[in-house]
Parts: sequence; C-alpha cells; structure tokens
Amino acid sequence: MSTPNGAHALVRRSHEERVLRLLRRHGAQSRNEIATRVGLSRTTVSEITSELLGRGAIRVVDTDAVERVGSGRPAERLALDPGSGQYMGVDFGHRRVNVLVADAAHDIIASGTSRYDESAEWPERVQAGMALIERLSADTGVHYGALQAIGIGVPGWGDRSRADGVAELFAERFHAAVIVDNHVRFAGLAEALHAQSDSVRDLIYLRLSDGVGGGLVVGGQLVRGFKGYAGELGHVTVVPGGAQCRCGKRGCVETVASVPAILGRCRELGLPAETLDDLAAAVEIAHPVADQVLRTAGAAIGRVLGAAAMTLNPSEIVLAGDIVKIAPALVQQVAATVTYELSWLTDAAPVIRPALLSDDGGALGAIAALFHESPLLAGYEADITADGGRRWP
Repeated sequence: MSTPNGAHALVRRSHEERVLRLLRRHGAQSRNEIATRVGLSRTTVSEITSELLGRGAIRVVDTDAVERVGSGRPAERLALDPGSGQYMGVDFGHRRVNVLVADAAHDIIASGTSRYDESAEWPERVQAGMALIERLSADTGVHYGALQAIGIGVPGWGDRSRADGVAELFAERFHAAVIVDNHVRFAGLAEALHAQSDSVRDLIYLRLSDGVGGGLVVGGQLVRGFKGYAGELGHVTVVPGGAQCRCGKRGCVETVASVPAILGRCRELGLPAETLDDLAAAVEIAHPVADQVLRTAGAAIGRVLGAAAMTLNPSEIVLAGDIVKIAPALVQQVAATVTYELSWLTDAAPVIRPALLSDDGGALGAIAALFHESPLLAGYEADITADGGRRWP
C-alpha cells in the first residue's frame, strides 16, 4: 500500500509527464497555455515547471511579446531542453555494457558500448557502465540533471542485481527511480514494439547465446511472472536424462541449443568448430555435420516454442542471437517444428522471424519498460520516427 508521500510523488510524476508530453507535441508554450491544455491549476503548473527548469528538463526559449495583445508583462514560453537526458537504458551483458539515453521527446540522444571480460565481477561491470555514461555526456553534451528513471537489464534469472547493490548505486548516483529486470526480457519488449506489424501485442522472444533466455510480451505488456522467471524457456527439459545443465537439471534446451552446446556437438561429430566464425564457414559450404546439429537444435527449440505457442497464442515468435544470423537452417527447422506442433490449429501459426534489433535491444527495451510503467503512458505503442530514428511514446 502506498504511503501518502508515495502517492503524492506518483501524482506529481504523472503531472510532470503530462507537461513534458504537451511540450513534446506542441512545442514552446507559456505557463497559462500549459495549464489550459493539461487541465491543471496555474499554481500547480508553476510549481512543476519551476522544478523542471531547475533540473534542466525544460528551458525558457522566448516570450509571447510578439503575439501578446494589450498591456502586461510578456509571458515566458517554455520548451524541452534537447540536451536533457530524461530516461536511461543500461544493458549489462556477459561481455559488454550498452547504454542508451532518451530525451523528454523520447528520442535516443546518446548511445555507446563498453566491453569487459566475461569473468568480470559486478563492481568492475558497474564501473565500466558508469565510466561509459560519463563519457557519453562528455562526447555528446547530454546532461543527466533531469534524469527521471533508469532501466537496468542484467543476465540471469529474476532481479539478481539488487543483491549486488546495482540498483542502489544507480539510484544514489543519479537521484532517479530504477527498475531492474532480465536483459533478454527487455530485448523481447523492444522487439515487440519494433515489429513491422502494428498488431503485434503477443510475442515470444528467445535468444540463443552463451545460454538460452526468453521473454514474453502479452497484451503489449512485458510479463515478469510471480518471481520474475517468466519466459525462461531455456530451462525446459527437451532431452530427458540428457547433458547436465548449469541450472542443475539435465537435458534443458540450453544443453542443446546454446552456442557452446551447438559448437560442442559439432566437435563431437568431427567438425572442428571452436567459434561462431568456424560454424559460419561450415554453414557456407553446407557441411552435413553443421546442418545436422543445427536442425537437431532447431527441432528441440521448436517443440518447446510450439508448446508455448499453444499456451499463449502469440502473433510472432522472435529468435535472436548471433548464431541466428549465420544459421538459416536452424530458423527453418524451428519454423517447421512449430508449424507441425500447431498443424491442428491452421489459423493459429505465428510468424517466426529473426530479431530485427541489434545488440542494443536490451537497453532499448529497458527504456520502453520505463515508459510502460509510467502512470500516464502505460499501454501506449511505440512510434518510429519518419527518418528511421527510434522514439518511444
């Protein structure tokens, strides 16, 4: 249950977002115009705009002296500060951190990547992320005085980073609200919002990488589940009594379809594939071992996704990860298996496609989740700018 202070803060943030949304849509406005358009009292608007000016979210651009009729002091006109970073998405992967910053108009105004060793502990990863954020500010002129919220994506199950103090560190450093979730789940939300069809509100996302992780978007909203484990399809058993999985079970999807598992199986069958580049070279010459291993993995993935599709009835299933880009046979086999699993539902087969987004999908999804959790903007669809830029509602 919210405390009075918490309820007041929520209402205040909602009012701020209404003002920022108005300025985004209509450009510079006087305080009186803002009050009239958003339906708030002049006193409330004055308090909100004073705070936004103090934080650097908006700025005074001119007055209405030219348009003003009669006597009286010209009124200041306020507009969004294009250099103000309002929302930040941070994606801590196994080997790199991606950061994206969006302004009050929800346009991406800064982005960057910093790499670290896979063995790096959380303090080192956080340090790399903070250094990247400061470098982006220095390089682009973006400032964080008006930062309202930060979305942080982390590997693994559920909200693991809170135990390591990551959320607290970011909240203390930037004085902003912080949400934390699985970075693959964030990437799934970003894919749903960037789908080519406007009707994609139900989607299953599966990323094949060092592990196998997934995310579910239902009704246009990211699904976390009771304890934050929703979408962990990589740990569904597909080979009873199969290879040991890092989760403790045997025969999980991850033991068959992760990148290490696929490369390892190729080597067992006589194909020397140490890296994805080696696998790509084998695929290029249609090596039969590569084709066999990829189709076996695709069939396993397809069986699990088929069962999930019967449960959720999604319009799309998205496969992500570097291996998807180089292995069309895997995607083809997934599609064929899912089609078979749903063959008795002839009108229910989802579109199965590779991911549209690159490695920054997790950071984009983190920003999208911030907007979806907003008391004002929850449930809105994404908007892609006419010039191909990325904007969130």
